Amino acid sequence: MKTIEGLGDLRGKRVLVRSDLNVPLDGTTITDDGRIRAAAPTITRLREAGARVVVTAHLGRPGGQVDPKYSLAPVAVRLSEVLGVPVALAEDVVGPSARATVEGLGDGDVALLENIRYEARETSKDEAERAAFAAELAELADAYVSDGFGVVHRKQASVYDVAKLLPSAVGGLVLTEVEALRRATENPERPYVVVLGGSKVSDKLGVIANLLEKADKLLIGGGMVFTFLAAQGHQVGKSLLEEDQLDTVRGYLATAKEKGVEIVLPTDIVVAEAFAADSPHEVVAADAIPAEKIGLDIGPASGEAFAAAIRSARTIVWNGPMGVFEFEAFAGGTRAVAQAMSDSEGFSIVGGGDSAAAVRRLGFDEAKFGHISTGGGASLEFLEGKELPGIAVLEG
Repeated sequence: MKTIEGLGDLRGKRVLVRSDLNVPLDGTTITDDGRIRAAAPTITRLREAGARVVVTAHLGRPGGQVDPKYSLAPVAVRLSEVLGVPVALAEDVVGPSARATVEGLGDGDVALLENIRYEARETSKDEAERAAFAAELAELADAYVSDGFGVVHRKQASVYDVAKLLPSAVGGLVLTEVEALRRATENPERPYVVVLGGSKVSDKLGVIANLLEKADKLLIGGGMVFTFLAAQGHQVGKSLLEEDQLDTVRGYLATAKEKGVEIVLPTDIVVAEAFAADSPHEVVAADAIPAEKIGLDIGPASGEAFAAAIRSARTIVWNGPMGVFEFEAFAGGTRAVAQAMSDSEGFSIVGGGDSAAAVRRLGFDEAKFGHISTGGGASLEFLEGKELPGIAVLEG
C-alpha cells in the first residue's frame, strides 16, 4: 500500500484524512474515546510535517440528513484535548463553512468537517452520485490519507472514491490494523485459537467458514452459542436462537470434525429469569437449560476452559463478548477471556466493536494486548477473506 512517505513534502499542503471517530455518546458525553485516541497519531504526524489537516468522519446513522444529535461537536472538543491543539469544526461537509474553515488553516492546523453522513451521496449506491460528492471533497485538499479502519470495508465516497482523485496514502492506524490481521491470517504462529462471541451466528457466517480452513480451535460463546447447542439437540430455553441457521451450524460442526478443527462450546451457562442487570440468576449445565430461563453468559467452568485454550495458543483472535458484559452478573465469561488474552505470551488481536469496548469497560490495560482493532465489521470481513474496497483502492 502507498504510505504517507510517498506523498512527499507536505508543508503547506491540505491533507484530507478519513478517520473513524464514530464514538458512543450518552447525550453529548462521549462514553468511550478509544477511536479518537487511535486517530490522533496520524493527525499529529501530518501536523508535525507542516500539513494543513482536514479531518472527515461520521457519527451514527443520520441517514443523509442534518440531525443535531449526530453532530461531531463533542468529538471536536475531545479531539482537541487529545491532540493538544485547537480543532476548528466546520458547520457543514463541503459547503461554505467547510470551504472557509479549510481556507483559514495555517501550517500544522487541524479542522474537522461536520458529520460526513449528513450527505446522502456519501453512502449512495449510485457511483456517479458518490463520484460527484468525492470531487467536492477533493477540492478541499491536495492529498488524501485513509486512516479510518472501521470504514475501509465500505465503498463510500470518503473511503473509496476520493482516493482515486487525489495523491493518496494509507495512515498509520490502517497500516497497523492490516499488518496485525495479516499476521493472524496469512501465516499464523500455531496453535491458532479464535474466540467468537456476540449475539448472532448469522453475523459471522463467512468468518466461521473461512476460519475452519485456518484455525486450530474455535471457542464459541455469546448469544450465538445457543444455536450451536440447539444444533446438537439441546434445549436452550428462552435464549437467543436462530432456527434458520441450525442446518448451517450442523454443517460447520461436520466440517470442523472432518478438518480436525476443534470447536469448543461452553459446558455451563449463566441463566436468568429475564434480560436485566438485577435478574435472579444461576449456573446450569449447557445441556440442561431450564425452559423458562434465558442464557446470558458462559459459565465459570467454561470461562476456565476457554482461558486455558487461550493461554496455550501462540496466535489468538477474539471477536465478540461471551455474554452481556454490560451487566456485572453476566460479565464473567468476557472477563475470563480478556484476562487470559492479556496474560498470554502469544500474539493477541481483539477484533474491535463490542470486544474492544469490553476490554476498556472491564478495566484491562490495553497495552497488554497485541492489537486492539478499531473496526469490528472491517476486521470481520478481513477474517472472512473479503477484499476491502478502502484498502484495495490504495494498493498498487
